[in-house]
Amino acid sequence: MKAVIVCVSVSHGNTRRVADSMAEVLGAKVVSPEEADVGELGQADIVGFGSGVFYGRLHPRLTGFVRSLPGVSAPSGGERRGAFVFATSGLPELPLVFSYARPLSQLLQGKGFEVDATFSCRALDTWAPFKPLGGLNKHRPNAADIAAARAFAGGLGRPRARTRAGT
Repeated sequence: MKAVIVCVSVSHGNTRRVADSMAEVLGAKVVSPEEADVGELGQADIVGFGSGVFYGRLHPRLTGFVRSLPGVSAPSGGERRGAFVFATSGLPELPLVFSYARPLSQLLQGKGFEVDATFSCRALDTWAPFKPLGGLNKHRPNAADIAAARAFAGGLGRPRARTRAGT
């Protein structure tokens, strides 16, 4: 299975650590939106898209990149091209109320991707109110979060993985 992960990791390298752990399992390369080759994404069996969460949303560089993508064609089997979305955040996601991944998942579906699954885990957050305290989730993502990300990646490509969250 050919895989590519498009990742924006700007504050503390947390999202990149999660992306790298998934990439090891998938045999994927991790690229920024600026480094991504649209042709290569079109040839991949599955493409991951992830970033940290900023003000309740995935990074604008990632969402802007997805908006700029042309539609992708389906592989020869006629199914839509696979994708997954992942996020790291200081505050927990509330999937029934608000999902960090849902807006990007919808954009990807509009571009012809089939979003197989989403993943999120907690990470160091030094946003303004938390900065004087040294941040929130100081030791995250931790080994358990990385193990959960690896397990998530290991389940991709199987009959429709579902949304999973780290600890």
